[in-house]
Amino acid sequence: MEALLLGVGLLLGAYVLVYYNLVKAPPCGGISNLRGRTAVVTGANSGIGKMTALELARRGARVVLACRSRERGEAAAFDIRQESGNNEVIFMALDLASLASVRAFAAAFLSSEPRLDILIHNAGISSCGRTQEAFNLLLRVNHIGPFLLTYLLLPRLKTCAPSRVVVVSSAAHRRGRLDFKRLDRPVVGWRQELRAYADSKLANVLFARELATQLVGTGVTCYAAHPGPVNSELFLRHIPGWLRPLLRPLAWLMLRAPRGGAQTPLYCALQEGIEPLSGRYFANCRVEEVPPAARDDQAAHRLWEASKRLAGLGPGENAEPNEDPQPEDPGVPSSLSTPHPEEPTVSEPYPSPQSSPDLSKVTRRIRVKTEPETQVS
Repeated sequence: MEALLLGVGLLLGAYVLVYYNLVKAPPCGGISNLRGRTAVVTGANSGIGKMTALELARRGARVVLACRSRERGEAAAFDIRQESGNNEVIFMALDLASLASVRAFAAAFLSSEPRLDILIHNAGISSCGRTQEAFNLLLRVNHIGPFLLTYLLLPRLKTCAPSRVVVVSSAAHRRGRLDFKRLDRPVVGWRQELRAYADSKLANVLFARELATQLVGTGVTCYAAHPGPVNSELFLRHIPGWLRPLLRPLAWLMLRAPRGGAQTPLYCALQEGIEPLSGRYFANCRVEEVPPAARDDQAAHRLWEASKRLAGLGPGENAEPNEDPQPEDPGVPSSLSTPHPEEPTVSEPYPSPQSSPDLSKVTRRIRVKTEPETQVS
């Protein structure tokens, strides 16, 4: 009996050490008041994305949940409004696998929302499932779609600068190796899926690096964020049903809850003073060094050009819309932009658990110059 108790004690002690040193996420600090600012979070209907959106809403931001499923997106928006007490949480449809959907989202957002202060690319997939496409679905959803969305929204981010872009990546990027001759080839079989997932996460890190280079002097900064080992739908989604009951208890013990996984992306979005670290990779709310393949500036620029081609952006296409800059109030210091004193635009009606603000005033609409779709999925 004594040996058994000793063994249990050792196991419990080992678990506590592992949990507090490797699993538990440090809490995010940063700006506490985001009233008047607008954030877009992709894939925010569940998991890390939903927890990220919830925290932004709690701090007073207007939050747009960019999700593929209207039913789940509307439900998540309602949940967040209820829990945060913030009525400025809405859903907008976005399917990152479709370039046409990305363009439609960008056009709808730019025509209805006067601000964009924080853009968080959280949505992603780890497997193609049973879907068979004529392109690399993992790269399309995890990188090309977010690349195109960022490109189309950059004018608004620049207008509202200082603003931030956060790309949720993964430690899997360390196993990635980009083959520029095969970037968009279809993925077949689980071995290719593992490789394609790692490649897409490497693309995330290189994208943040090149985006930071492209945006020097604009006031827009960007970061790649690793959420850590997280017990989310992404982890269990493609595991065989018979195996899930066996893995759930282990996942609960050894993986972070989605709220913990949201801390590093939130840190990158809200922490003051990290602007000089634009383009870097963060894990556990601090900068982490990446392997040579993830800090190759030549590869990052080559990926940028390849991504423009795969996103259907012509060599002469200009993302700049025809809009006037919005004045900023210099009286409130912040690492993010100071909100413009005007009523927010509501893109669609929704049920409200709280008393809603007076939306009868005419809100400013932005006319956006749209370009013809050159490639659709």
